[in-house]
Amino acid sequence: MSSTATTERPSNVSEALARGRLGVPSVVFFVLSAAAPLTVVAGVVTTGYGVIGVLGIPLAFLAVAAVLTLFSAGYVAMARRMANAGAFYAYVTRGLGRPAGVGTAWVALIAYNALQVGLYGTIGAAATPVLDRLFGITPQWWIVALVAWALVALLGLLRVDINGMVLAALLCAEIAVIVVFDLGQLGNPAAGGVSFAAFSPDNFFVPGVGAVLVLAILGFVGFEASVVFSEESKDPKRTVPMATYLSVAIIAVVYALSSWSMTVAVGPDRIVEEAGTQSVDLIFNLAGAHLGDTVLTIGQALFLTSVLAAMISFHNTTARYTFALGRERVLPAVFGRTSPTTGAPRAASLAQSTLGLLVILLYAVNGWDPVLQLFFWLGTSGGFGVLLMIATTAVAIIAYFARSGEQETLWRRLIAPGIAAIALIAIIVLAVQNFANLLGVEPDSPLRWAIPAAYPVAALLGALWGLSLRRRRPDTYARIGLGAESAAAVVVPPASVTGPATTTTGVRQ
Repeated sequence: MSSTATTERPSNVSEALARGRLGVPSVVFFVLSAAAPLTVVAGVVTTGYGVIGVLGIPLAFLAVAAVLTLFSAGYVAMARRMANAGAFYAYVTRGLGRPAGVGTAWVALIAYNALQVGLYGTIGAAATPVLDRLFGITPQWWIVALVAWALVALLGLLRVDINGMVLAALLCAEIAVIVVFDLGQLGNPAAGGVSFAAFSPDNFFVPGVGAVLVLAILGFVGFEASVVFSEESKDPKRTVPMATYLSVAIIAVVYALSSWSMTVAVGPDRIVEEAGTQSVDLIFNLAGAHLGDTVLTIGQALFLTSVLAAMISFHNTTARYTFALGRERVLPAVFGRTSPTTGAPRAASLAQSTLGLLVILLYAVNGWDPVLQLFFWLGTSGGFGVLLMIATTAVAIIAYFARSGEQETLWRRLIAPGIAAIALIAIIVLAVQNFANLLGVEPDSPLRWAIPAAYPVAALLGALWGLSLRRRRPDTYARIGLGAESAAAVVVPPASVTGPATTTTGVRQ
């Protein structure tokens, strides 16, 4: 075994995110905005009822919340020990080694960019009924997408707490209208009685339960982003755990309540048929019937801002992953620099904005379907990538505590993440089996296998890049997983870099 020495270099503020700007509420706003509650309630839930035909969706959300709570036990235990904007990338590095960490980073870049860029495809569809009702205009989807793109690009260059305040306003209004919709539905039950059939296990353990579980876990995507903002939190050891648990709990309650109230208003015996016929419009048609046109218009407007809030949140998450890789020189160093005035990851943010612009123009010029081929395909594939990273991180948590010997309860270091890993792997298997249904394509479509297969290929290429760095740039390789520490120290490799080595950072080689 050989060791690694470090030599100090002058501090460079352009390689550090702004510290101490986010409290628990702000991080929760980022997380919940990425989850896009109104978008999930209006789109994902109705898709689950109408396409998959399983009544037990409320129970599926609660089951997934239980699995993610188990995962979070080990996740936040790691967060107390390291604050790193790379999140999954950093944790897998610490648990399974640097090559695995770089492979995870490649998956993260694809998944989060897909989630963020895919949202540009639905913003036009969300805006059409609002603009038509208020102003009598129906612009092309790409015009609305470009306006949203410009706003997101601008906010991405500003202080992170300004983004937090924007999300706070949008999210509070969004949650409020969901609650109003739910009360309207519960106050007008079909056939005059409130039914709890959606919570019955008999309506959950049926053919199609696998697809419903995958759909449910996609609704939680974004909860893991609490760690991404740990470096900018006021007290990461307190902020990240609280924000993570609060986010999972709030998302679970909102989704379970909303999906159940929908069955109450329509009737459990008719919800599948009505959701299949009305799709996304179902919740808004119920609001119009029970609460009036004014509430309907407000709801449609907030559906639009729900998509916008998710864009802002995923843009910030993606930029910080890119920044973390640039700071450690896994990507070009320019991505690891921040604005001296705002502390925002400027180059990483601009790169994400450039990708978004190119995709919007590509779809507009070719006339491709923005909802199915952009929003639905990229959103589903991005969510699947996040699911893969959560499962990998659960395994990495177990490996980290087993290898490091750090003191932690048996529940947090082994039992909870172990149960979560088993459950998540089972959901991944179900996702692959049902991927054609999730994409809305024929079973023989090449996309059915191409999209799931893209992630293992990306992970392999990332791992090979990590091994290449180990041979060609050992100083960069030794920097992987250091996080903020990499901006303050240059890692000097030992005289011999052949074979595995244990560094002073405790990162597995």
